[in-house]
Amino acid sequence: MTVEALTEYGFEPLCVPDPDREITGVYIGDLLSWVMGRAKSGDAWLTIMSNINIVAVASLADTSCIILAEGVTIESDVIKTADAKDINIFSFSGSCYDAAVLLSGLL
Repeated sequence: MTVEALTEYGFEPLCVPDPDREITGVYIGDLLSWVMGRAKSGDAWLTIMSNINIVAVASLADTSCIILAEGVTIESDVIKTADAKDINIFSFSGSCYDAAVLLSGLL
């Protein structure tokens, strides 16, 4: 499925410069160094982290998107940086678990 399709399932787009990017898996994690070493290319990355470093980690790990769970919000400078680096970001009101269960049924 593409990241653009997430909007049909309750994921709110915050920044979607690459809507056709395919989601091939899911990774959940908040420890940025751990995510860099373990997330796979194409994973949707579920987190509650919202600082500017998430953009760099998503770029290094080549994730398809970042999904901020539990309604976490981000600053406009993070969105601008993500847009410039083609990093898709969504928000989800439920928990990381709820998002992972939903994505598992879709992939």
